[in-house]
Amino acid sequence: MRTGRWKKLAVATTAALVFSCASGFAQSSSTDESKRKVKTKTAPLYPDLAKRMNVAGKVKIEVVITPEGRVKSTRVVGGHPLLVQACQDAAKEWKFVPAPEETTQVVEFEFHAN
Repeated sequence: MRTGRWKKLAVATTAALVFSCASGFAQSSSTDESKRKVKTKTAPLYPDLAKRMNVAGKVKIEVVITPEGRVKSTRVVGGHPLLVQACQDAAKEWKFVPAPEETTQVVEFEFHAN
C-alpha cells in the first residue's frame, strides 16, 4: 500500500517536472538541428475520453512545411488513436522559420495520464 503511494508521488513529481503546459499534459517536439526551427507551438488539448481512460503515450506526426513556415499537411506516423487528432489539429497551428523550399519533418507529442 505504501509502495503504491510512493509510486504515485514519484509519477506526480515527474509529471510536474515534465508538464510545463497548464492543460495537464507534456508536449514536446523532436527536432534535429538540421531541421527547421519552430517559431510558435500550439499545445494539443488532452481529449476528455483519453483522459478518463488514462490513455498516455507518444504521438508522432509528419508535417509538410511551406517555404513561408506554415504547416501545409500532416500525416500520423504513430500513436494512440484517441490522441492523434488533437496532435494533428495542434501541429497545423505551428509556425516554422521560413526556408527556401518546402520541407518535411516529424514532430512528437507526449501525453501523461494524471
